[in-house]
Amino acid sequence: MQPTVAASHIVYLHGFRSSPQSFKARMLRAWLQRHAPATTWWCPPLPPSPRDAWQLMIGGTREWPPSSMAVLGSSLGGFYATALAEHLGCRAVVLNPAVDPARDLVRYVGEQTAYHDPGVHFEFKAEYIDELRALRPQRLAHPDRYAAVIAKGDELLDWREMTARYAGAEMLLLEGSDHALSAFEQQMPFVLRFLGFASNPQ
Repeated sequence: MQPTVAASHIVYLHGFRSSPQSFKARMLRAWLQRHAPATTWWCPPLPPSPRDAWQLMIGGTREWPPSSMAVLGSSLGGFYATALAEHLGCRAVVLNPAVDPARDLVRYVGEQTAYHDPGVHFEFKAEYIDELRALRPQRLAHPDRYAAVIAKGDELLDWREMTARYAGAEMLLLEGSDHALSAFEQQMPFVLRFLGFASNPQ
């Protein structure tokens, strides 16, 4: 069911090794600044620890109204967005969302570099895998509160697993594209409509 009330508060959660400099986050923020400047926008830099990231997300949205807020997330941020939406009972948009990051990120344990600034290094610790497991919701209580943009051309995540996880959500399934959704401007109208805004991305 497509929401009709425009989101008054939006949090965007970036992916693993990404940052608030994510081009998708910047495109959405720029659109909101032009067309819905009263909307509260928050795109925090997420710490490597999932437990710390969770505490940051919960603290930052504590005073937000669940009925009119929305959480967006890409890749690992999509996993976090799902956990947060299930916790708060709000709507969510997930973009090529990680379904089982505890499984997929094991091989990244160790020193990593930030995608947008390779000069920034951080440690992804082994205990973070258990922190990810602790955050995973068992099921979606209300799939109709979700919209998902999923690319069959995702080179990192299995689109079949993603579509199965978000069965019942409003879904935009792309025949090609890639993990980053490099042509995100083409998917923005779908995202904006779900958030209750006009669909013109310009």
